[in-house]
Amino acid sequence: MSQTKLLENLQILYGPNQLAVKDSVLISDDTLVAFGEEAHKQASQLGITSTPSSGKLLAPSLVDPHSILEEPLTGRSETLFSLIRAAAASGYGQLALLPRSSSWRDNPERLKGFSNKKSDVLIHLWGSFSRLGQGKELAPHADLLQHGAIGLAEDDSMLPIDLLQRGLLLGEMGQSPVLLAPRDKQVQASGTVREGVETLRAGWVPDPITSETLPLGNLLELQRQYPESSLRVMNISTKDGVKMMSQCNSPPMSTVCWWHLVSDRGSMSTSDLGWRIVPSIGGKSDRQALIKALRDEVITAVAVHATPLDEEETQLPPQERIPGLSGHQLVLPVLWKELIIKAGFSIEQLWNVLSFGPSKILNLPHEKLSIGSKRWILFDPEQSWIQKRKDKNAPNAANQPFEDCELTGKIIDCGLKSF
Repeated sequence: MSQTKLLENLQILYGPNQLAVKDSVLISDDTLVAFGEEAHKQASQLGITSTPSSGKLLAPSLVDPHSILEEPLTGRSETLFSLIRAAAASGYGQLALLPRSSSWRDNPERLKGFSNKKSDVLIHLWGSFSRLGQGKELAPHADLLQHGAIGLAEDDSMLPIDLLQRGLLLGEMGQSPVLLAPRDKQVQASGTVREGVETLRAGWVPDPITSETLPLGNLLELQRQYPESSLRVMNISTKDGVKMMSQCNSPPMSTVCWWHLVSDRGSMSTSDLGWRIVPSIGGKSDRQALIKALRDEVITAVAVHATPLDEEETQLPPQERIPGLSGHQLVLPVLWKELIIKAGFSIEQLWNVLSFGPSKILNLPHEKLSIGSKRWILFDPEQSWIQKRKDKNAPNAANQPFEDCELTGKIIDCGLKSF
């Protein structure tokens, strides 16, 4: 049965470089039909009465510039189907997956099987910079990009500089983005939480700040040497890293993981899943610097960087557990609270970092509202709900934070179809 509704007096953000305005919208069968006076005119012809929607927000869908899915078809923690279902319900219209996989995405054959014409959620794949992600020899960059890779990336740590230079000098990637993580595993050693007083008091092995700043310095130098390349910095996590980026004359685009904006080593209980992430969680001053860098557009985008784990893995002691969190459905509600309510961001600034900025990272057109489109979300910032990882719209992954917690802010409707 056709579902047609007229929503009036709600905030509408049409796209980038526009202000959210109060307006009306007519939606039929999850499709945007008309706005403003035309919406009222068509609704009157159809005999549709309006639904007051003051306080709610209609906006373009969100974009996740990088997450991980190791077993797309048979994963115990997450499959492509479950991830797309959760992403659609969470307002994410586009997801880009890093090359880490049981079948590492370093050749064109491993880019197949991810598209589904029945789904409105677009899946993009990062091709691997090196073969098998081992950092020893280059993957076939031109072939990967020719067969659909959105760009080139690695896992969550820095490649050898000589290999990076060789790839950038060959330049087979052209203007396609190259996403690299400023993390030196050797410097980090066994560290799991960023060095600081709270780290020592809690008994965690400290991760030195230099595990980020040393490789970041190399990346910024590569950006200077190869300005024609589209380097992207993945998951900035420290105030020192932010300072280096802000002092750079022409810094590359960069991302920050959402968890680093809402938590720090001084705000979590000992049992919190969020202790074990990559890059390591830092202190309050790191979190504040990251938020300021987003406001000042030093950092371009927020990534979900979902790393799904199964129940068995999450039961391991933190030091033994694979690092990472999942939960696309959590990002918009908790960042609305942290960035808009607490930090004073505008709606436009929040969408810049959750939708328009991620599109820049991927070198793709921005999401926007348009007549005939289903790429919209309706968000109620005042609706409360209880986070349950067994919820039908949640991911399958077991490593979702805020279990059984009451959250405020919820997507109450969405045009995106998962399958």
